[in-house]
Amino acid sequence: MIVTITGKHIEVTDAIRAHAEEKVEKLPRYYDSITQIEVVLEGNNSGMQGVEILVHAEHNDLLIAKETGTDTYACIDVAAHKMERQLRRAKEKQRSHKAASASEVADIEIASQLPEEGVA
Repeated sequence: MIVTITGKHIEVTDAIRAHAEEKVEKLPRYYDSITQIEVVLEGNNSGMQGVEILVHAEHNDLLIAKETGTDTYACIDVAAHKMERQLRRAKEKQRSHKAASASEVADIEIASQLPEEGVA
């Protein structure tokens, strides 16, 4: 898994980089097939900071979480939490589709094994 942390109009200090890495390193717990994580920190003249977390997964899946505020660390925390929820939801959706298809196959197999009615 590749983790990239970049800044636009903001200097990414070692402390900010360490905090962001700490938060995004936990994301693979929630979704197995993550291939790359990008954290983009944005700053502007009005004092507002923005954080965008992009998670690339297998099969060209891309999940994005954004947060803006005055504190960069708080924005990283909130964006990471948003991404955790998205990853949990995506994994649950993936599981439910796999489980449904497996149960449908089992129902078809059981139905094919039952004797037909009306046949003497």
